Formats: sequence, structure tokens, C-alpha cells
Amino acid sequence: MTKPHITRRTADLTQCEFSSSVPPLLQRIYAARGAENDRALARTLQGLPGPDGLLGIGEAVVLLEQAINEQQSILIIGDFDADGATSTALTLLALRAMGFSRVDYIVPNRFEYGYGLTPEIVELAKQQTPDLIITVDNGISSVSGVEAAKAAGIKVLITDHHLPGAQLPKADAIVNPNQHGCEFPGKNLAGVGVVFYLMSALRKRLREHGWFADQQRVEPNMAEWLDLVALGTVADVVTLDTINRILVYQGLQRIRAGKSRPGIQALLDLAGRDCSRLVASDLGFAIGPRLNAAGRLDDMSIGIQCLLETDPYIAREYALQLDELNRDRRVIEADMQREALLALEQLHLDEQKLPWGLCLFDANWHQGVVGLLASRIKDRVHRPVIVFADADNGEYKGSARSIKGLHIRDALDAVASRHPGLISKFGGHAMAAGLSLPKDHYLKFVDAFDAEVRRLLTPADLEAEILTDGVLDTTELNIDTAQLLREAGPWGQHFPEPLFEGEFHIVQQRIVGEKHLKLVLATDASRSQLIDAIAFNVDTDCWPDPAADQVRLIYKLDINLWRGRESMQLLVEHLA
Repeated sequence: MTKPHITRRTADLTQCEFSSSVPPLLQRIYAARGAENDRALARTLQGLPGPDGLLGIGEAVVLLEQAINEQQSILIIGDFDADGATSTALTLLALRAMGFSRVDYIVPNRFEYGYGLTPEIVELAKQQTPDLIITVDNGISSVSGVEAAKAAGIKVLITDHHLPGAQLPKADAIVNPNQHGCEFPGKNLAGVGVVFYLMSALRKRLREHGWFADQQRVEPNMAEWLDLVALGTVADVVTLDTINRILVYQGLQRIRAGKSRPGIQALLDLAGRDCSRLVASDLGFAIGPRLNAAGRLDDMSIGIQCLLETDPYIAREYALQLDELNRDRRVIEADMQREALLALEQLHLDEQKLPWGLCLFDANWHQGVVGLLASRIKDRVHRPVIVFADADNGEYKGSARSIKGLHIRDALDAVASRHPGLISKFGGHAMAAGLSLPKDHYLKFVDAFDAEVRRLLTPADLEAEILTDGVLDTTELNIDTAQLLREAGPWGQHFPEPLFEGEFHIVQQRIVGEKHLKLVLATDASRSQLIDAIAFNVDTDCWPDPAADQVRLIYKLDINLWRGRESMQLLVEHLA
């Protein structure tokens, strides 16, 4: 793995306007993340901007109001990841709660139909004779799919958050904060956040037009579905700006209060997570992978049904299926990772000679897991990585992961522009993207991608960096500080959990669980203060090290719960 540079975050507190209720340690941490006043730390729903700023939301609401007045048939087309699953579930639940009686969903099997609203999916949808198709977490690049739907007399409402291409589909309405001309401040909404805003705007319009009163129907409380919004937002690893932090925090509070959907509760139980102590990372590391496993290996409808189910016993059965799929996914991923690392070793290249834009392919790799493998290899070699699998239709499907400094979707766009016809299709974000290309174009693409990355990056960009929040004083190394930090989130993408550095004396060291290093540390030679620490997945050829009596750590403060007793421990991110 690339040896990282350790850099301390800086914060100019003279420019900040925090109230005295924010402790100095948190002021420094928040300021280093760009939050410079109490307004930026808002966590109540009143801190959210209204939906009116979303371009296209007016047309979308009119379309939906007409649909409910005429009781049109609606078909939701979702994506096959956790964001798509939560978006699909929220849209279906909200529409039904408002009085839509004819609403169903389809989630394309990624291995048969590919991504988004394709003409093939429209053919499948036509079997249900919908009047209106709503895409969630996809559709902004579905030009031909929308054409096919319109030709079949089906109206289309697109809700998405992915970056648009040069040509927009000719849908009846598009709601996407990232479409050109949209002035809504929440550019980082996940797909589930976009549909939450749309459903909120629809509820408001129906209320104003007397729908709920006329139908003697109880107006739904949108807060009931904030657990879904929090899960989809965290699992999709979007930037946790102020808007997303509010949505995630409110969803977490709902789950902590025992008010989550039975499917989420069942998945948390299987993951061994205590709902009352839940934090954002639990959604990302415990629930997200189990939900995503369905779309990676099988059919995401299993995940959606788990989220929709109201009976706790049936929800647990769905959760068990997802848990089993996730176990299978981990085995497949581990095998693929071993093969990828072996392939890198066989290249006999040191890191200076590796391609700057690295492409890997194996005919036996699983299409649904290439994104995870790309992320693992990217972390190891610290450069943009695309991992390809054989799609069995004359094409290779690739999943790309990038590093800071390279917008991966824009890089693919540049490759496509320089080499027309080389890529069949692509789409994505700054840090992750997907693409397809004909098999016989692969080798040419490998060279073109590496050349494009070399145009966009410098050698310094390929050097890994760990940003820390500096050194904690020994008086701050306690469970009170750990609890303060735990509740100061939610932490996540571009608003990371605090990371500290420090030197400690080693009192004890041993391996647990085959490859995890358990440490007992002291802050000074007198061993007056002993601290537990754990480092996961260490190199067992290097650790334990009987010759080491001191260690330099990069760590997070954590609270360990063991047999009902809470204690502080350090979660080690890097040690030397």
C-alpha cells in the first residue's frame, strides 16, 4: 500500500462565529471542515431549504396531481443499489399514502437490462400498461429509453442526482439538482433525497388544493420515511453538506427512537447494531452492504421488499436473505481481490511504473462486484482504477473509482470525445462511474484512459495523504470526549469523523480474530494512563512486533460496549 503523507487540517477560528455552547475542540474540528457558524451545524428540519428552488419540480408536481386526480397507473423504475432501493420504497410508500391506488415498481436486473431506463426496460414496463413512468436515482442519461416510452404513449417523470450529459432526455418533467440552470443549493442530494423533496412538494400541493380534506384522508407525515432517506444518503456516499447532514441526523434520530421500518430494524439486528446507539457509519458499513448485495448478486427487489414490509417477522426473512447474499458477496470479493493483487504483482512494476489510470480485467470476475474491487485497489495504489468484467454480450462492463483531483465522469467524457465510438455508454459522479465498451476496444481504452489521467494529474496527486485533526491532549483522551465526538456528527463523506495522531508506549500487543491487532497503550513511560486500541486487518508479517515499545498512531476515538460496560478505545487507521 502507498505510504501516506500525514497532514494536519488547519482552521482559522478568527473567521468563525460559533456560540459558546460549541466546545473549543468541536469549533476547531468543524471549522477545519468548512462549517464556521452555528447555522452550518443545523440539524433540525427547519434548517432545510424549501423544494421550490428545484428546477422542474413545478412541472413534476402538476404531472403527479393530474395522475392522482385521474387515478392513472404509475410505474417506478429504480436503480439496483441502496440509494435506488430506498428511493423506490419511499416513492411507493408516499404515493400510496397520498391516495395513489395504482402504483408499482420495477428494478432492472443489472445483468439482463443494464442501468437506467433503457428501451429494453420500456418493453418490460409496457406489459403493465402504465400511464406514467417515474425514474428514481436514474434517468438523466436515458435519452433512448425516454424516446421509447414516449413512442409508446407513456409519460415520463425523471428524478435523479447523477450528472447530466450534453443531451437531456425529452421527458415530461425532470427533477435533478445537478441539471443545468437549477439553482437549488443542495447539489449533493442522493436520489432518495431528491424524491423526498418531490414527495414533500406534492403533499403541499395536494393539501393546498384540498385533496386530503375532500378524500377524508389523513395527510401523511413525511418524517415517517426519514430513516429511508438517511440510509440511502449514507450508503450512496454523497457529500454530507448541511442539507444532507440534517436529513441523515433526523433519520438516525428516528431509528434510535425505535421508529424505523421493520426491514431496517431487522438488518440492524442481524448486523449486531444497537439502534439506540446508532451513528451514520453503521448505516454505511452494516446496512448498506447487505442491501447492496441483492443488486450486486441477484435482484434488488428482495431489498425493496425488505424495506416495504410492515410485518417484522416477514421483514426478518427478507433480511436473512440479504445477509446470506452479503456473505456470498464477501467471498466473491475476497477471491477477486486476491486475483487482482496477484495480477499486479505479475506486472513486476513498482508504484512509479504503474499506469496512472489503472485498468484491470478478468473473464471470471463478477459484474456486480467490480465496483467494490475497484475501490479496494484504488485505496491500495492511490490512483484512479477501473475494473472490468465480461458482460457476455460482446461488451465489457467497468466500474471506476477515483482519487482527489480527478473527476472520473469528466475524464471518461474526455476519452469518449477524443476517441469517438470507443465507449458504448458511461455515467456517474466525480469519484465513481460506470461504463460499457466493446470487447475489442479494451486495449485501446486502457491506453486512452491512462493518457487522459496523465493529462489531468501530477505526480504529487498520486501520493496518498491522511488528514488529521492534530494531537489530543492527555486530558482529552477519555470517554467524555469520545461521547462528545460521537454525538457531534453525523460524520461522512467530505465531513469526515475526526482523526487524531499521537505517540504511545506499547504495554501489550496481540492478534485477535486472525488479523486484527489488539493493543494496550500508555500515554507516558510511567503508564499512569492505560488505553485500549485496535487496528483491523494489519500485516501479520509486521505485527505484533516484540521489538517495538513505542508506536505512532492515526486514530479515531471510539466507545466500546462490552457486557454492558462502556469504555474508550482507539480505532487505529494507520500505525508505524
